[in-house]
Amino acid sequence: MTSGDAVEPGTVRPGGRTARVRAAVLQAAGDMLAESGFHRLDLAEVARRADVGKTTVYRRWGTVAGLVADLLSDMAEQSSPRTETGSLVEDLRANAGLVQRTLADPRQGPLFKAVIAAATSDERTAEALHRFYEVRVAEWAPCVQQAVDRGELPEGTDAAEVVRAVSAPLYYRLLTSGAPLDEAAAERAAHAAVAAARAGAFG
Repeated sequence: MTSGDAVEPGTVRPGGRTARVRAAVLQAAGDMLAESGFHRLDLAEVARRADVGKTTVYRRWGTVAGLVADLLSDMAEQSSPRTETGSLVEDLRANAGLVQRTLADPRQGPLFKAVIAAATSDERTAEALHRFYEVRVAEWAPCVQQAVDRGELPEGTDAAEVVRAVSAPLYYRLLTSGAPLDEAAAERAAHAAVAAARAGAFG
């Protein structure tokens, strides 16, 4: 990168003290999102909670949207890697279980609700949320492609769409129906996606 390149706030991944500052700020931002939502997220209050100077936060992230974008990037990087069992059903059960536990978590569930709500009215947050899910889907899609290669699924199956189909019923419960986000819901989501994929629904 040349000295003239523009760096988007919150995207540099440094080491040492700066990394500790970033971790503290992102933790504080996530806590505040979970507690009171995007529209009450305030950079000065984040700085106070993180025990970091306001100038540092404003200089590095610039805006609330920039901070949320970096938070989502960090969440994508920290997410658990995919499970590979050699069985499509087991792989997707693992994926559904991971999503279910995340969304049912007392902190993570409200955090995702806040970010999704913010994405409906803030373009930069929407872009960051899209990138987050692109990373997670790309992480798990190889499990589906391996099933195609093994002959478990029809040729031409869209692996990314199968992965999205696993998560969709769980997000529906989180955001609209209010139905329990339990292990049984995760099991149904995984098995439904597998059945649809075997039937050629994602060709």
